[in-house]
Amino acid sequence: MLTVGDKFPAFDLKATVSTDIKSAFTTINNDTYKGKWLVVFFWPKDFTFVCPTEIAAFGKLNGDFADRDAQVLGASIDTEFVHLAWRQNHADLKDLPFPMLADVKRELSASLGVLDKNEGVALRATFIVDPEGIIRFASVHDLSVGRNVQEVLRTLDALQTDELCPCNWQKGEDVLKVG
Repeated sequence: MLTVGDKFPAFDLKATVSTDIKSAFTTINNDTYKGKWLVVFFWPKDFTFVCPTEIAAFGKLNGDFADRDAQVLGASIDTEFVHLAWRQNHADLKDLPFPMLADVKRELSASLGVLDKNEGVALRATFIVDPEGIIRFASVHDLSVGRNVQEVLRTLDALQTDELCPCNWQKGEDVLKVG
């Protein structure tokens, strides 16, 4: 698995960005949000149970991520059409404010090393990537355990200070000073 300090792999994927079939799809690659922080998170499959709770949580905090010059990108191995159907049929996903990447060929999830060996789906992986394309945070959960989106936001805040941040540090608190 790629980890902190590694370059985030090149990608060029179809994405679902709305529930309107006329404007639902676009293509997103490494240059789409050039110069921004990226928060890229993977879930195993659409139309499941734990996944929409996480996706909706990222959606609710999307404005907070955007305030920090970070673009949220969600991804699974489903097609853009499955993403569209799920968004159209799940109340918590209808107004999702970030793109859902369709990693159908599993190229991005495989190059990141987050494919479940038994199921062939993406694990619940989260990456924070700095504006230079370097992974600064990587986390992977078991398929049955949802992640804490507030912790992802807290970690982004800490990374953006470029300082030493103690355990449970929150934005606005003092950072550690050495010497």
